Amino acid sequence: MLSIQDATDCLVIIDVQNDFCPGGALAVPDGDAVVPAINSLSSRFGHRVLTQDWHPAGHLSFASSHPGKAPYATATLDYGEQVLWPDHCVQGTPGAAFHEALSTLGCELVLRKGFRREIDSYSAFYENDRKTPTGLSGYLGTRGFKRLFMCGLATDFCVAYSALDARREGFEVYVLDDACRAIDLEGSLANAWQQMQDAGAERMNTALLK
Repeated sequence: MLSIQDATDCLVIIDVQNDFCPGGALAVPDGDAVVPAINSLSSRFGHRVLTQDWHPAGHLSFASSHPGKAPYATATLDYGEQVLWPDHCVQGTPGAAFHEALSTLGCELVLRKGFRREIDSYSAFYENDRKTPTGLSGYLGTRGFKRLFMCGLATDFCVAYSALDARREGFEVYVLDDACRAIDLEGSLANAWQQMQDAGAERMNTALLK
């Protein structure tokens, strides 16, 4: 069992948005199942932050921005290889909104990412060029948080990238596997867990938190 430390622990809730839930433009299988687990967690943590995918129309990570390319193909952009997604989480649309059942009351920060048309941002800490910061690390560090507990969508993309970058920034990281769901694109889930383990992020079930 691990005890929540109110002063230095923060719950990071990643991209629990309509477009990533069943019926959404980029639905994660069983994605809405994270909502009850996250709501239960939120009531136990004194500090919570939310991330929100927030793309402009015509974002370069969208397959529709690349004539002849289909969703889930790849393209080489200025910062490297990019999976091309269906249009999703477009600013101001219902798909970009948080799931209606997600409790956001008491959350202290909403960090929007992916708002630059030319570059995607899986991680809550860096754009996909791996060097342009979002500012979240500075915020969390200034607040005095040491341990980050991560949950949300999707395990193998935005959660994993955030966990890896949080470790890179020196935070202790726990990924709450039963409060996450994955896309699992050609083995991406197993690869993500291996990378997170190698980086020192801990895989944890919420039942082990007290």
